[in-house]
Amino acid sequence: MDYYCVETRLKLLLLTLMLSFSTLAFGQAEKVRISIKKNDITIKEALREVEKQTKMSVAYNQSKLEDKSSLSLDVNAAPLNEVLNEILKDTDFTYELKGDQIMIIPKKKDVSSVKRTIKGTVIDELGEPLIGATIVVKGGSSGTITDFDGNYTIVAGSSDALIFSYVGYLSKEVKVDNQSVIDVEMASDAKQLETVVVTALGIKRAEKSLSYNAQTVSQEELLRNKDVNFVNSLAGKVAGVTINSGASGVGSASRVVIRGSKSIEQSNNVLYVVDGLPLFNFTRAEGTEHSSSGSSESIADLNPEDVESMTVLTGAAASALYGSEAANGAIIITTKKGKEGRTSLTVSQSTDFRRIFVAPKFQNKYGTGVGGVNYPMGEKDKSWGAQLNPSNYIGYSPTDDFLKTGVVTTETFSLSTGTEKNQTYLSAAAVNSVGMVPKNDYSRYNFSFRNTTSLLNDKMSIDVGASYIKQKDSNMTNQGQYSNALVSAYLFPRGDSWNDIKMFERWNTQRKIYEQYWPQGLNEFTGQNPYWISHRNKRDNNKDRYMFNANVSYDILDWLNVMGRARIDNSNNTFQEKLYATSNTTLTEGSNNGLYGIEQSNEKQIYADFLVNINKTFENQISLHANLGASISDIQLKKTHLRGPLWDQDDNNFGIPNKFNIQNLDYLYSSHDQGGYTEKNKALFASVELGYKSAYFLTLTGRNEWPSQLAGPKSDRSSFFYPSVGTSFILSEIFNMPREIDYLKLRGSFASVGLPYQRHLALEVYKWLGKTRQYEGSMDHYPMTKLKPERTDSWEVGLTMKFLKDFNFDLTFYHARTYNQTINAQISASSGYKNFYVQSGDVRNRGIELALGYNKKWGDFAWSSNYTLSSNSNKINKLVQNYKHPTLGTVINKDQLTVGGFSNVKFILKEGGKLGDMYSLLDLRRDSNGDVYIDETGKPQSVKVNEGEIKLGNVDPKANMAWNNSFSWKGFNLGFLISARLGGVTYSATQAIMDFYGVSEQSAKARDAGGVTINGGDVINPEVWYTEVGKNNGIPQYYTYSATNVRLQELSLGYTFSKKQLWNVAEASVSLIGRNLWMIYNKAPFDPETVATVGNYYRGIDYFMMPNARNLGFSVKLKF
Repeated sequence: MDYYCVETRLKLLLLTLMLSFSTLAFGQAEKVRISIKKNDITIKEALREVEKQTKMSVAYNQSKLEDKSSLSLDVNAAPLNEVLNEILKDTDFTYELKGDQIMIIPKKKDVSSVKRTIKGTVIDELGEPLIGATIVVKGGSSGTITDFDGNYTIVAGSSDALIFSYVGYLSKEVKVDNQSVIDVEMASDAKQLETVVVTALGIKRAEKSLSYNAQTVSQEELLRNKDVNFVNSLAGKVAGVTINSGASGVGSASRVVIRGSKSIEQSNNVLYVVDGLPLFNFTRAEGTEHSSSGSSESIADLNPEDVESMTVLTGAAASALYGSEAANGAIIITTKKGKEGRTSLTVSQSTDFRRIFVAPKFQNKYGTGVGGVNYPMGEKDKSWGAQLNPSNYIGYSPTDDFLKTGVVTTETFSLSTGTEKNQTYLSAAAVNSVGMVPKNDYSRYNFSFRNTTSLLNDKMSIDVGASYIKQKDSNMTNQGQYSNALVSAYLFPRGDSWNDIKMFERWNTQRKIYEQYWPQGLNEFTGQNPYWISHRNKRDNNKDRYMFNANVSYDILDWLNVMGRARIDNSNNTFQEKLYATSNTTLTEGSNNGLYGIEQSNEKQIYADFLVNINKTFENQISLHANLGASISDIQLKKTHLRGPLWDQDDNNFGIPNKFNIQNLDYLYSSHDQGGYTEKNKALFASVELGYKSAYFLTLTGRNEWPSQLAGPKSDRSSFFYPSVGTSFILSEIFNMPREIDYLKLRGSFASVGLPYQRHLALEVYKWLGKTRQYEGSMDHYPMTKLKPERTDSWEVGLTMKFLKDFNFDLTFYHARTYNQTINAQISASSGYKNFYVQSGDVRNRGIELALGYNKKWGDFAWSSNYTLSSNSNKINKLVQNYKHPTLGTVINKDQLTVGGFSNVKFILKEGGKLGDMYSLLDLRRDSNGDVYIDETGKPQSVKVNEGEIKLGNVDPKANMAWNNSFSWKGFNLGFLISARLGGVTYSATQAIMDFYGVSEQSAKARDAGGVTINGGDVINPEVWYTEVGKNNGIPQYYTYSATNVRLQELSLGYTFSKKQLWNVAEASVSLIGRNLWMIYNKAPFDPETVATVGNYYRGIDYFMMPNARNLGFSVKLKF
């Protein structure tokens, strides 16, 4: 114990002596005073002087001080510490006093102040790089911006903080600490982000200033599940737009209507605008009733990969600057340009497999025959025979045995490159399709070029582009019975061998040609072997199309710009029809050698405009955006058509079978036509937008047009004027809003736009009869005077809101009245005129559009959800009222007009009714109680409706809904779209004819049940019943179905590999994609959203219409 006490006391004594010695030494150093007055001396010389005056030893590493710069000292009796600090102030050294020694040692480095290079990438909420984002060191002067890939490099210390900022996004501060790579995702600021929308004439406007509804769909949305006709990709994504895909298969024309049908006799389809310039959408005439010719359209020629975005202008005010061309709304398409920065190469490939989506239900249980007896004399085309047994069961199914899996492959290539002054974009694409019906093929090849150049210190820009399209389609069929393979495939007798007719032709040794093999008949429906139709009733269309466009812009002042634009669009088409010898003579017009037809057409559009653009702000309070301009449009169609039977062996005219040229046509029975038209339009227009404090906006537009339809000696005016006015108020800027509301806008607009009447109405016209090669004896119509445009006055009011940071909402109410409609009064021909037209049609549309969106991100997981709802109500206010007959002088009133339809289904317009009302002209005879009358032979009787017509319903929906979702997590993405149509009716002549022939599932079920129950309990023989109600394309009310349907319209699942994952070579995306995968609810025997034509009065009718497809496929995209 004593030992430890002694040791402790000795340690304390030693420590006390050391502290005392150090204190004494430091005290002595404090008393030392040094005087040095020398210029340009080295640090070593200064330290030797200190050593000399203090009598202390100075220790240092000479090599470390060799390269230190010289200094000047002027100190007089200064303390030692001040002199040493002055000598070492610009070095990395300090000193330490130990007794009588001065130790020169390196400074201890503060790790927090060590500067190093920090790298990273800045992206937005969607994972896209933010170009030009600013990064600065907090409290410092150093900073940088991100490049075209969102990458940056900056020097900072561990104790520093980096501040990231970008216009429209919330600033973000990140502490450096020990990080050398800092990647940042920036969130948009709903209050600051000013969305820019491409509007009429390609003019960009701030979304908050718009007084009308404009909805934009991004390239990502369009390409996620793309269609060959990319317009179909808009379906379900925009409120107020109804899109019906065509029945002609891949590349077919689609019907696109905004806010309901307005026009009684003219087109209700939208205008397409590409890069600010209108695109006339040529469509070849589609088959109705018995004809089966399908068609594509001009807009379907564009390459979806070239599209940057699409903006839908649903209101009349939105498209008023386009005047008459956009009376039905407009879809603004913006295509890609080259981008400044490093060269980017994108290559993609997609493959879709197509199978029938919704088909009629067939039976294969009962065989060929009638009355329950197989193969009675002369009855080989119906399937009312006896039930098949294992020995004679065939098991034929049209969907499995005839319709096959279609395949669509798409390959695309695009190159983007550019400097600050010049950017270039190149692309090429190939689409090849093999249809579900044999020999129904489609191909398209696109080549595009675009270059943008800045000149004269960026005051002038020149944007030029060129496109070439090579398109071909074979046997594009929409519906009908003529040369439609579905007719005989659906009605094929169920007791016959399908394998037998697969060999569709046999060699005739006498004629030395192959002849059609088809013992089944079906002559009532121009029956032919379905494989013969596919291979020997050929319809081929070849198109060569080129487009050139140029845009020259010059900034006279920083607020004044002039711009000139032009486009030439030229398309040459050759359509050929070849019906081989032994085709049904109804189709070959009696010839046993075949039929040949050729139609050559040239479609040309020239459009040019000139604009003066003013964008000026006064005292940061008042903004002025004005556009003044003039435009000219020239649309031409030239067409030559020859068609007729080939010379036959009758009357000693020995023609050559299957020799398809015009020399071999039977001249006496051939049709020869040559014609076309030219439409020109000149216009002056102006638009003025005034803004105050970025919260109050007023927009005025006006357009005056001089359309060529007004030309003619009977016309008494030369132009029309169309005005519009709109206003919007940013309520969230004007008033203090609850913090839950980020943005709130109220808008309203009025527009009066017009549509010229049909061409030639002011002229005396005699129609050419191609068969007889002479003009008709009567004039086609009475020339009209005092013509007015078909004018649509449209009002709309809307509310746009962003709330709770992640939600957005838009609600629009609209009311439109379309009057002065030019319609055929359907007056009996007299006084040498076939038709009399009157301008008295009046139609009202009103409705609602709603869109609700949600976008949220939690770390690496993001969810975007959008719901749309639209509903339109249509009413015919007036048809023909107080029309004074121009030759007889009598006053005529008509409150009802029949305008189209098929067989016993007619579209009948009635005052107080709606466009699209469908009626039946046929019914079963009924007794006084309203029950179906059965005669003494046990048969019902079909009769014409004597008084009035039986209304079946309206073909238009009462409402459309869609729910679109996309999810992403790291590199994975999942998207789906569910769409629904509510209300409306459809009619299926296909189902009626299948019942009549006994090939439908319901005809078999009725046989299984022992009969059809009618009148609440009476049982009637199924064959008797369906032979009556199904004949002559059916009694319509028995084949009218609700068009309400709900479907899984789109589904996609993909993964994106980053460049880092692929050795910095390329970014790659792989996806599984599907369209029309699941029909959740549907009562019709076909897809109600498919139409045979884009016209007004053949919608909702199924007459062996080609079925829509269920698509399932994959896509791969590489971006280098």
